[in-house]
Amino acid sequence: MSYINLSVRAFALTAMALGYTLALPSHSYAQNTDAPTRQFSAKAGGLVLEAQNLLTAEQYEDALTKLSAASALSDLTAYEKAVIHQMQGTSLYALNKFGPAIAALEKAVASGGLDAKARNDLEVKIAQLLIVNGRSREGAEKLEKYLAAGGAFKPDYAQLLTQAWIDVKSHERALPWAQKWFEAASPKERKHYDLLNFLYNKLGQSGRQATLVKDMIQRWPQDKDLWTAWISLLSHAGQDDDAFAVSKLLYLGGAVTTEAEILKVVQYYSYYDMPYEAAQILEKEMNAGRVSQAPETLLQLATLFRQAREYGRAIPVLEAVTQLQANAKSYAQLGEALYNEGECQRAEAAFKQGIDRGYDAGKAWTLIATCRYEAVQMQEKLTCEMSETQKANAPKTKARQSAIAAFENVPSTAKEARDAKKWISFIKSERLTFDKRCAFEERVRREECFKDIKRAYDGQFVDGKFTLGNPECEVYREAYDKEYLVKEAG
Repeated sequence: MSYINLSVRAFALTAMALGYTLALPSHSYAQNTDAPTRQFSAKAGGLVLEAQNLLTAEQYEDALTKLSAASALSDLTAYEKAVIHQMQGTSLYALNKFGPAIAALEKAVASGGLDAKARNDLEVKIAQLLIVNGRSREGAEKLEKYLAAGGAFKPDYAQLLTQAWIDVKSHERALPWAQKWFEAASPKERKHYDLLNFLYNKLGQSGRQATLVKDMIQRWPQDKDLWTAWISLLSHAGQDDDAFAVSKLLYLGGAVTTEAEILKVVQYYSYYDMPYEAAQILEKEMNAGRVSQAPETLLQLATLFRQAREYGRAIPVLEAVTQLQANAKSYAQLGEALYNEGECQRAEAAFKQGIDRGYDAGKAWTLIATCRYEAVQMQEKLTCEMSETQKANAPKTKARQSAIAAFENVPSTAKEARDAKKWISFIKSERLTFDKRCAFEERVRREECFKDIKRAYDGQFVDGKFTLGNPECEVYREAYDKEYLVKEAG
């Protein structure tokens, strides 16, 4: 991409005014002997004068014919050769024959017929023409050589050299000239800033680029591209806090309008551990139609809600995703959101859809089983006073069995298999512990009642009355009698 607009036609006009002066007396060419090297012979002068008139009339082909005839003359002086070659160069350039034109001008320099100033001026013009016509490196080196030898500097030269080195992708050689062009410019225009910005970026000079872009923003605050560039530079420099602050400022100020820009702001909020704020922005922009409701953006929205533990808000989004792309990942994420909301049945249905589509069965069944087990804790507790039938049919017992069955569905090859076995063992031990506690309580109660029954029998022997201290112990009297009275009778 070119950052300087060069007019080739402008250089053609420059070439046509190369600065030569013809000393063509109107009568005798031999009369003036004061400066013979600056005059033409009669024969050569006549042809050159005709060629000059044809050039003025823009009849370049005819002019070249006359100049060719002139250059074929014998005994031409160095001055005559210099002028003829310059005029040939002008005519050829006007005919868009750039290579031959430059070659003709180089012959003029080599003729030895030019004084130092004219020769230097022509060298500069040749350098300009070389650059304009694609021989950038050659032209740039020629122009730099001229300046290094003490040639007068002009801002246009800096512009031209900058463009030449950019053309050959030698950005490090272009930068000093771009800086000179920038410094010499008065007033400084956008093109001067853009060129330096381009080169700083190419050369990885982010510090200088950031300073320049900041200055540009002060001059052109409405240019959103400059703000975007500044954010990028801050980010690359590790100044993420500043980059986020600028991004937020632009968004709140209404300058962020494209989907890519909005998603970048959302990414910043997420990066700074503000998933809920990020989700709010994304949801708002999707509803406004500035961000598409594509599966990937819906998944991003759901993920942000899940990260913010807003599972209830993630569920309808994920349901919409499964309608757009019914794949393993979308169903699994829906299942996890439902799981976190305690909707076990719906979560199980989603996980099973995910498993059917290739989702990790070990992970899915572990979450299904965990959800079932968590439902166990919500059920009414078993009591030792319940009958065995009542215990077997109790919701808590059935929930435990359901959880165990789910853990048993975890494939033996899954990484969760070992933990699943531990869970099965734990759930079974819970019931076993309960049964043992009930058995212990039963033994204690039976022993206490046996003591009460014995006291009642002892009292009956004394006063003829059988009175239990705890009437509930009556249920153990038959067992007591069978164990003790039968033994005594025997």
